[in-house]
Amino acid sequence: MVYDWINMKRLSSTLIACVMLAATNASAQEASIRKNLAARIPQLEKIDEVSKTPIAGLYEIRVNGTDIYYTDAEANYLVQGNLIDTKQKRNLTEERVDKLTAIAFDALPLKDAFTIVRGNGKRKLAVFEDPNCGYCKRFEEGLQKVNNITIHMFLYPVLGPASVEKSKNIWCARDKGKTWQDWMLSDVEPASAKCDTAAVDRNIQMGKKHKITGTPTLIFADGSRVPGAIGTDQVEQRLAQAAGK
Repeated sequence: MVYDWINMKRLSSTLIACVMLAATNASAQEASIRKNLAARIPQLEKIDEVSKTPIAGLYEIRVNGTDIYYTDAEANYLVQGNLIDTKQKRNLTEERVDKLTAIAFDALPLKDAFTIVRGNGKRKLAVFEDPNCGYCKRFEEGLQKVNNITIHMFLYPVLGPASVEKSKNIWCARDKGKTWQDWMLSDVEPASAKCDTAAVDRNIQMGKKHKITGTPTLIFADGSRVPGAIGTDQVEQRLAQAAGK
């Protein structure tokens, strides 16, 4: 029994040493990658993170918060593109970016949005849209078919001064939801109106912070987001996923 105990202690010490050595090697490898990339591609933005991928010898480089690149152990090559798991038919790069760009739904400043409720309103969706965005108008047409939903609409004018003015007129309207839908669905021009429009300015700043670069951008209850207009079936699928169904 004493012999077994001594052997177990030796084994434990060996495992700890191996773990420490692996950690040291990983740290040295990361330092080497950072050093080589900084020397060879000085215009590359500050590296946020270096991590291993499922492929031996291939490392993920994350810069600027959510931009993903791949490199080898010596940083001799730099690859930009999607890493696909062909067995599981998964886009690993897309999944990684989705995780990095997720926005906690509960953290959204809903006071800076107006709300449209259909049916029982149980399902939640936040949308960033520019009133002069053609894709947004087509998306709105399809969204009319989605029921039992609460939509938090963030006016996000990124297409120029005309969009800013129209967004502020919509925000100042007595019935924001109706004014919005009249314009997006029927081209009824919002009447000129004056009020405190700081919410629109805050939306623009928040969008920049979270790198919302296009409209529409959808945020679902689980924090996942979709850049660009998607069809009704995809909206329904995403709502179900967000609800854990």
